[in-house]
This record gives sequence, structure tokens and C-alpha cells, in this order.
Amino acid sequence: MSDRLLADWQAHALNLESEINKVVVGQESPVRLITTAIFARGHVLLEGDVGVGKTTLLRAFTRGIGGGYQRIEGTIDLMPNDLVYHTYLGEDGRPHVSPGPLLSEGENLAVFFFNEINRARPQVHSLLLRVMAERTLSAFNKEHQFPHMLVFADRNQVEKEETFEIPSAARDRFMMEIPIVVPSDADVMESLMFDTRFHNVDALVERVPGGILQFDQLNEFAALVQDKVQASPALRRYALNLWLATKTPGQYGIQIGGVDINRLVIAGASPRGMAMMLRAARVNAWLNGRDAVLPEDIHAVFHETVAHRLVFSPVYEMRRTEIARELLSGIVNAISVP
Repeated sequence: MSDRLLADWQAHALNLESEINKVVVGQESPVRLITTAIFARGHVLLEGDVGVGKTTLLRAFTRGIGGGYQRIEGTIDLMPNDLVYHTYLGEDGRPHVSPGPLLSEGENLAVFFFNEINRARPQVHSLLLRVMAERTLSAFNKEHQFPHMLVFADRNQVEKEETFEIPSAARDRFMMEIPIVVPSDADVMESLMFDTRFHNVDALVERVPGGILQFDQLNEFAALVQDKVQASPALRRYALNLWLATKTPGQYGIQIGGVDINRLVIAGASPRGMAMMLRAARVNAWLNGRDAVLPEDIHAVFHETVAHRLVFSPVYEMRRTEIARELLSGIVNAISVP
């Protein structure tokens, strides 16, 4: 029965990807990675410039899986309570309170998008991280549950004024950091400019059939995927060697131009990070019709699950993106595949 269920859900997951790729063109890799995160039940950082379609992508996924979608903008004056409730003057001239973005969908909240999270103060980050970890929040003398919620957040990486960078311990709470860039295909770029169907986001999202998946069944099914997709002893040793190489890359002969490899890494990937990497790899194996993890499944998610967790010496932080890419590519090349 479970094998049939795995196959049925795989067909639905691939159908969801197909439908989303019709409305968000040129983003096949991010679509696959977000699908992976949804089935691995992991929160996601999105990396990309303004206007590349992050909001459209998340709204399209929410329509496909069902459930509620909420979004909030990070600002310098945003306070933790702004995530929980709004205050306003009613027609009677008296103050009123209404649920904020975290509470307005109740237990049906499926996707919560925090845009430009690094514009918000650390106090706001703290509340969000607690909700991400515990999926509960105490407010209005009641314990609110968010059993199906996934948090997506992006950072303004261009403007540094009035921003508060997310510390490494907070980044570690996110399963992945997924880059979303402008498509390089000239035909796709031309379509995005001149095809008017891409200019109306609301109408575009409506093109995705609703309820391809059931958001309130994802937790149970995700546990089934993790239980049924196996990792051999050889694969386990391979993953362990990858982890060790993130801590001491110099011992594995990895070199990066202009970088003292022995002074580069302050902290490698965390145990939580490597566990999340294996969760994502199992989902990738399942999406490809396999019941066991292969090295290529790890490679498919390695950079996105590990790069944002690495802590570099301050002298190299300004080149973090470039160095992390070279380092992780070097690790994959240096560790023998079973």
C-alpha cells in the first residue's frame, strides 16, 4: 500500500512542478528545490534580486498545495507584535485588535513569506525563529498551532543601510537557501517582457489548478518518504566524509585562489544541517522514482542545504557566496563517491 501511495504522490508532485513551470518560466531548478523543501518539511531562505518572481512562485505553490498564504515586509520599525496582531480605530472611534499575518489563517497557514527579513530587527527574527522551531505561539491567552506552516524568507543583499544580518545560528534554522536569478535564455527573457500574461500576477497564479496536493496531509506523507527511502552504509560514510570536509577542508587537499584554506572555516555544517541535507536527499531520490539515496541525490541539494550554514573568518565574509560555491564544489570533487 505504501509503495502505491509513494507512486501516486510522486505523480501529483511532478504535476505540481509542471503546472508551476508554466506560470513561472525559466526557474525549473528553484521549482524542484522548493518542491523538495515542501516534502522535506523545511523552511527556506530565498536569494535573489528584486522582481525575479519570488512572490509569484510562492503564491503559485500555495495555490497548488492549498492552505493559507501570508506575507509581511521587513522594515526598520517592524515590531514582533506586528506579526501577531493589528490595532486600528473602528467606526465607533474606539481601538480594535485584529489577527496579524501569523494568526489570520489559523491552523490552515501553509506558506508564510517574510520579504526582506534582514530589514527587521533581531527581536522580530527571534519571534519568527521560535515559531519556526515550535510551530506554536501564545497570544490572546491562547496557544495557537501552525502544524502545516513553512516559512520562506528573502534578504535584501544590495542595500546595507538599516539592515540586520541574520546570524549564523538563525540561518541554521532554514533547511535551504535557494538562489532565484533572472533566466538567461533570450526567448524566456523576451516572453517576460512582452507576453502580457506574465504582467498580471493574480491572473497568472489562478492558472495553477487548486489543490493538486493537500497541504494538511504533507506532514504525514513526508514522514513516510523519510521512512521508506533508505541510505546504504556506503552512502552514510560518504555523507559523513562530506560533513567532515566542511569542517577541515584543508585536510582534504581543497584549495581556493586567494584564500588561506586553513583560516577560512570557523564552523562547518551543523548536525541539524546535515540531517536536513539527508532529508532533502531522500525526497530528491523519491521524486526521481528511487527507494534509496544515491550520491547524485546529495549533490542535488548539497549546496542549497549547506552553504548558508558555513561560518567563515570575517576577512572572507564579503566574498561568502563565491567562496562557498568554490569550497563545496571542491569538497564534492575531493571526496570519493561510493
